[in-house]
Amino acid sequence: MSCLDVPVDILLVEDNPRDIRLTHEAFKEADLDTSLQAVRDGHEALEFLFQQGEYEAASYPDLVLLDLNLPRKDGHQVLKEIRDDSELSPLPVLVLTSSEAEEDIRESYELAANAYLTKPSNPDEFVSLAQAVANFWLKSVQLPPVSA
Repeated sequence: MSCLDVPVDILLVEDNPRDIRLTHEAFKEADLDTSLQAVRDGHEALEFLFQQGEYEAASYPDLVLLDLNLPRKDGHQVLKEIRDDSELSPLPVLVLTSSEAEEDIRESYELAANAYLTKPSNPDEFVSLAQAVANFWLKSVQLPPVSA
């Protein structure tokens, strides 16, 4: 089944309100049937994914866009907890961060990130990045079935 047969749920884990807005606008411009939910820190991301607290009725995402520099629990900690959980481990996680540090890139891939993307510096580049993510991850790739 192609991801385009049904709406694709994306979880954005991002603490910067500007980047949340830009990402929402970029995926809207990509003109695909997506639902983008945003949480603002690593602890909230895990509550969402484990459907705890206020996220008890949250829908399980098809894809996660994960910033590394987050309050309470950083992106690497979130990625490790996702990969350590048997139900969440198949979930595609794309690191989307401003860091270009080799150490962050290496650690992300060691924790089994599916991709490491550097945040664009302007809004037009955000649209191009969203389109590239959509073309590859939503049109071409076969994602694992939702298990939660």
